[in-house]
Amino acid sequence: MALHRNMSMVLSDAAGEPFGSAEEAWFWSVQAQDAKAAGARIVAGRGLVRRPCEPTDVLRAVDRLYRRRLLIRDHLHVLVHYGRRLMAPDPARHREQRAHTLWREAFEQLCPVLREKGIVQ
Repeated sequence: MALHRNMSMVLSDAAGEPFGSAEEAWFWSVQAQDAKAAGARIVAGRGLVRRPCEPTDVLRAVDRLYRRRLLIRDHLHVLVHYGRRLMAPDPARHREQRAHTLWREAFEQLCPVLREKGIVQ
């Protein structure tokens, strides 16, 4: 009979709270990636809200869409730029109209993927 020596490593059966939108999941992933690049150690289950995924799961979904050619480089540039700003492009601003179109197109592709995985409600 095997005993669990380190019980803190055993994850609970709770799946976590899904994000309200794909944009919210994207902003969370970008923040986590930036924190990791700055030297933070990312540990599952240590945040204020338990999530149903890791930040890299959202990034991998975007990468898969890009590799399947459903997203283009322009989509990725807009996602990263505005993801780091933690705000979507404003369609009312003339300089952000194209970015808003690309942002909307990207999330039209990403949202169903994240919903299917249970990351977004």
